[in-house]
Amino acid sequence: MSEAAATPDRAFAELDRLMARGAAFFGTRYAIMGGAMSWVSERHLVAALSNAGAFGVIACGAMEPPRLAEEIAGTQALTDRPFGVNLITMHPRLDQLVDVCLAAGVGHIVFAGGIPPGSAIKKAKDGGAKVVCFAPALVLAKRLIRSGADALVIEGSEAGGHIGPVSLNVLAQEILPHVTDVPVFVAGGIGRGEAILSYLEMGAAGAQIGTRFVCATECIAHPAFKKAFIRGQARDAIPTVQLDETFPVIPVRALQNAGTKRFLEHQAETIRRFRAGELDKEAAQLDIEHFWAGALRRAVIDGDVENGSLMAGQSVGMVTREQPAAEIIAELVGQAAAAIAARQQSAA
Repeated sequence: MSEAAATPDRAFAELDRLMARGAAFFGTRYAIMGGAMSWVSERHLVAALSNAGAFGVIACGAMEPPRLAEEIAGTQALTDRPFGVNLITMHPRLDQLVDVCLAAGVGHIVFAGGIPPGSAIKKAKDGGAKVVCFAPALVLAKRLIRSGADALVIEGSEAGGHIGPVSLNVLAQEILPHVTDVPVFVAGGIGRGEAILSYLEMGAAGAQIGTRFVCATECIAHPAFKKAFIRGQARDAIPTVQLDETFPVIPVRALQNAGTKRFLEHQAETIRRFRAGELDKEAAQLDIEHFWAGALRRAVIDGDVENGSLMAGQSVGMVTREQPAAEIIAELVGQAAAAIAARQQSAA
């Protein structure tokens, strides 16, 4: 018998109460938000998450406005439930991307990859969308709220992809007790329902989860990419290493592979060429940054798991098989409710 099947209704009722604010913000059954993963979070996975009662989010990434319009339309053809779009603040056509979202009636726009310009927040809100922003520290959380953010995501360094320096455990303690005027969603390293429950009880409105959904049946990621996640352990998902502070590397958490090792060799050789006068500093920095160009697509779409980038959070060790998105969500919800039920029973 599953945890959910053996759990009393009052435990689910308590979980509904804890998730109520986040679920109402998204207009969903559950306050579970899909992490926006480039090449992964496209129409099929996004629609599957929304259809299962969670909140799917399209990863716009480097898409141009016409391509984003196609992806939104494709998602709308697969679901009539709410979903959002994640926009990278550094995109050169950010304003046009916001216009595309508004024209398509997208209700929630998530700004990621930096502090969004006030003009983009205003445009989104004036167009009727709710704005979600990432807050890496309490001072920035307060600043984003003043700028008009309707909700925040605090993402710990346990997450996959581009990461900050602070763990979710610390961020939650720093931010959740002090930010109560907007919903705050937690992210980074979350792979089970008990963890979601613990953050809900600390004051979070819900959770954003990415890595667990890579192996959803509906996800279009290459079978080899999914197999790498199923085989991966928490200790295998490590940040990229920077060899020389003169040439900063934005940390990206990913599963180690041959490409990871070659990146270290590439940095060392590029730095040697700079010191030998063969490259100026700008050319050397660009050479290092361009090493991973196209690497995520090579892994996710082409299945080149040796040379591509296997961006994954530390919760990858909890990914054990391919499952339908609805089954994953049911597991997470069942685990959280079972933990509540166990506590209720011991208190009776």
